[in-house]
Amino acid sequence: MSSAHLSFAPLHQAQAFLEQNPDIELFELFILDSNGVPRGKLLHRDELLALYESGRPLPSTILGLTINGDDVENSGLVWDVGDIDCRAYPISGSLQRMPWRLIPTAAVQVSMHPQEGMPATIADPRYLLSQVIDALQADGYYPVMAAELEFYLLDAQRDSQGRPQPARDADGGRPGATQVYGLRELEQIEPFLADLYSACKSQGIPARTAISEYAPGQVEITLQHRTDALQAMDEAVRYKRLVKGVAHKHGMQACFMAKPFAELAGSGMHMHVSLADSEGHNLFASEAADGTPLLRHAVGGMLDTLLDSLLMFCPNANSYRRFQSNSYAPLAATWGVDNRTVSLRVPGGPAFSRHIEHRICGADANPYLAAAAILAGIHRGIREQCDPGAPVAGNGYAQASELLPTDWLTTLRTLEASTWARQAFGDEFLRVYLAVKRAEYRQFMGEVGEQDWRWYIHQA
Repeated sequence: MSSAHLSFAPLHQAQAFLEQNPDIELFELFILDSNGVPRGKLLHRDELLALYESGRPLPSTILGLTINGDDVENSGLVWDVGDIDCRAYPISGSLQRMPWRLIPTAAVQVSMHPQEGMPATIADPRYLLSQVIDALQADGYYPVMAAELEFYLLDAQRDSQGRPQPARDADGGRPGATQVYGLRELEQIEPFLADLYSACKSQGIPARTAISEYAPGQVEITLQHRTDALQAMDEAVRYKRLVKGVAHKHGMQACFMAKPFAELAGSGMHMHVSLADSEGHNLFASEAADGTPLLRHAVGGMLDTLLDSLLMFCPNANSYRRFQSNSYAPLAATWGVDNRTVSLRVPGGPAFSRHIEHRICGADANPYLAAAAILAGIHRGIREQCDPGAPVAGNGYAQASELLPTDWLTTLRTLEASTWARQAFGDEFLRVYLAVKRAEYRQFMGEVGEQDWRWYIHQA
């Protein structure tokens, strides 16, 4: 149950894989940047063992890029360090076949080494999460986590206006109505689901319940919780790649944008979290519906740090279009018991399963950074014994007194000014992350899009 940031994959995993997969000649080496975008290179079969033995050099800039892949010169990872090579090593369990590829190919995820990967290590989202986990474990708390991700299945072909549209069902029709928890809707995408579950099983990813969500073409699949929070997020990352790859194989596009359609529900990433002791006992377990005092301190800490860390939960301009009343999306810093109108929900169920469901993240969030912010907030709540106040009963939307910011710039500035975030994540990480987000903000606001024409071409 210890943090695995120093425990890279052993050589025998690669040797066994090569023996069992003689047909695979190509390997995708990838690392996840701050935006959750996989970046890397294609390796030949002959290069795999060397990767496991001594790592692989990657340029420092790879972890300081915008979502569009542009260098951010003031990140400190470009000219300041001569775009130095930094060494990355493979993550245990990540070497897997890519079943959707026509040419037999496998993928292996890497992470920066704490020493050999400098200076890029400080910008590695996975490394940041491992540090937050280490801090919790040093105080005797072992986080247990799971992710559930919503996404849209879109047609590879755009509509007559060039816009995305829901993918066709197996019967050739196109979903046009919301059927929450509809079973026919799941039946219509059965070929996709069958391949996805099969791929998840082959990769050891614990995909569980599938749900037709709150819009046509929207799907949610939950992942089983893991007693190792780092492993849980590793699996969320690989799962997201699987969904996209299998969808592509079926002539569809899996879309994890937070709000791809103005008139339809947004897509979130709900994070489930509890704390265990060193023996694996749930420290939130309680017959009381609102859990133990420790659970309430954890909730209090998450509420107190919510605004400071919102940019890590909702990292893009589009993320904030999701915050709308009566949409099952969060609107305020609220918590409640078995209540889906609040941001932090304590689900019902037996005492041993008591945990917190964090409902704020968009599906576009980087799982590592989101988990790091959640756990750092929990740690503060425990240390300072934060009081969350009384849980919300009834309609949390109607009772919200102070709404979450609905714009990107506000949350960027809030994180920038946060003393707590600098203590929790370090100046070096924030320097890179904020530089990337500022560059993206300037670029996004500098573009003239369809909305500008619609609003201003005649009226201004």
